[in-house]
Amino acid sequence: MSRGMLTEEVNKIAEDIIHRKITQVELRLMPYIQYVMLNEQIIEPIKLNSDERNILQKWRDEGFIEGGASGLSITKDFYDFICEILFEAYVKNRT
Repeated sequence: MSRGMLTEEVNKIAEDIIHRKITQVELRLMPYIQYVMLNEQIIEPIKLNSDERNILQKWRDEGFIEGGASGLSITKDFYDFICEILFEAYVKNRT
């Protein structure tokens, strides 16, 4: 199986934690958000397309993140969720 694919297991985690399924675009955005939070904590708007900007707005509306280009903050629960999703989609069973 390819890394970064939206699987039933990934969406089960999403439904259990955030009570909805995620999209492939959301899944692909998560590694960048994790990188941003581990480093400068500032989103570079030029690196995002309109779909990704819409997802960030959805996450703001859901209370998961605040800010963006001037500084991004994220809830611990949502950060933990991203880590769990990334482990399932990119790391688990890859050896």
